[in-house]
Amino acid sequence: MGHMDAPVASTAVASASAGGAVPTPSFRTTSNAVRVAPHCANSETANVVTGQVVASTTIWKGTGGATDLLRRCTDGIHMRPRSASFATTIRKVLKYLGPAFVVSVAYMDPGNFGTNITAGSQFGYSLLWVLLWSNMFAILFQTLSAKLGIATGLTLPEQCARLFKPGVNRLLWCVGVASAVATNLAEVLGGALGFYLLFGMPLPLGTVITCCTSSAILALGDRGQRLSEMVIAGLVSVIGVCYVLELFLVKPDWSAIGRGILVPSLTGQSLYVVAGMLGATVMPHVIYLHSHLVLVRRKADREAMKEHLFLEKVDVFVAMNTAFVINSAMVVMSSATFYVLGVAVETIEEAHKTLAPLLGNLSSSAFALALLCSGLSSTAVGMHAGQIVANGFVGLRIRPWMARLATVVPAVAIIMIGWDPVKVLVLSQVCLSLALPGAIIPLLLITGKRDVMGQFVNDTPTAVTGWVVAGLIVILNAALIVETLLG
Repeated sequence: MGHMDAPVASTAVASASAGGAVPTPSFRTTSNAVRVAPHCANSETANVVTGQVVASTTIWKGTGGATDLLRRCTDGIHMRPRSASFATTIRKVLKYLGPAFVVSVAYMDPGNFGTNITAGSQFGYSLLWVLLWSNMFAILFQTLSAKLGIATGLTLPEQCARLFKPGVNRLLWCVGVASAVATNLAEVLGGALGFYLLFGMPLPLGTVITCCTSSAILALGDRGQRLSEMVIAGLVSVIGVCYVLELFLVKPDWSAIGRGILVPSLTGQSLYVVAGMLGATVMPHVIYLHSHLVLVRRKADREAMKEHLFLEKVDVFVAMNTAFVINSAMVVMSSATFYVLGVAVETIEEAHKTLAPLLGNLSSSAFALALLCSGLSSTAVGMHAGQIVANGFVGLRIRPWMARLATVVPAVAIIMIGWDPVKVLVLSQVCLSLALPGAIIPLLLITGKRDVMGQFVNDTPTAVTGWVVAGLIVILNAALIVETLLG
């Protein structure tokens, strides 16, 4: 388009010169031309056009010069081929996809395996609605976390350190570290179980290999976040393929699945598992993490931030719903295989062994492979989140490897003690549910501050929805505590 601009400018000036004495230019004509000129592709030509229009004493009305300039510049913008524009859009979307997929790993980690298998084997399809609601909650809070990072350039823990009193931040730091430890407990255990089920490897050795492999994934991220995002996305793809295969093998009752998703049901017996499913889906540590992951793509320009937020919403929507489908497939597999046949499944090893005679070796191998990929990828994410939490709230500047090690060592120690894996997995997810208010309440408070968020502050519907969801989570946790204390 650049070759069109110079003739337009010269023609306009020549027309003005040929007209002899001319009246003073109208403000409207001049401002229109000045407004249009910067949109021309050739910046040098645009500057010439602007200067000559302002300096000129031509009204341009008789010659239509300004109108012609406006038409030709804007036509040049809109005459780009549709295919090129579409390809550019796709490339831009793909460029911004990644952070939410890293976060989504936490929503299909080994803790989800434990809670989903328990839910399916004990209550059939009836708790699928919990996954749907939890997924909607996750979309809301992950979007808010990403918005906070994009709007302010700081992570959620860093904003807490800046805005809250030291005593509050110390409390939030303790809750955050506890949630990171509970997360790593489930994730390291899942990876170790995956090695054990696939290769017969002892749990302690599998634990060490899981930690080392996850550390290697994080090391890739230190060289460039995009590398670790691609590795984690590959592991998520393997989990998805394994569970698509499981669905083909189990032949579920689709009408019962529909009822389980759309019709909520809750009993005192299922409350503990429901809290575990909630904690396994709306996880506090990745609410902290997402505000950090978006920073590598952040630009300070206001319009760029708007575009970034829109594309991040696309990223969140796709990634969270992918996690929802995979989680639902876990419950469906457990329901169609164990609950329907009245098989009581109390451990992940038992689930693996039971799948082989019921559905064949292919099903049990797919289950173990999905568990292994889940453990490796989610351990990397959990260690990264632990680093963000450890450094953010109280202003500590711990070396990355030390922060990661500090949140994974307690998990490894618990595994070495030899506690029952499924009970440990479900308990860890319940702990995460109890820790959720420590992440979502500060998030809602900060994203509701106009002096912090500017034009990105939560609107009224978002704020009301967020606080209602937070209230539901607190009520559920209180009910869980009462139910546990009363036995």
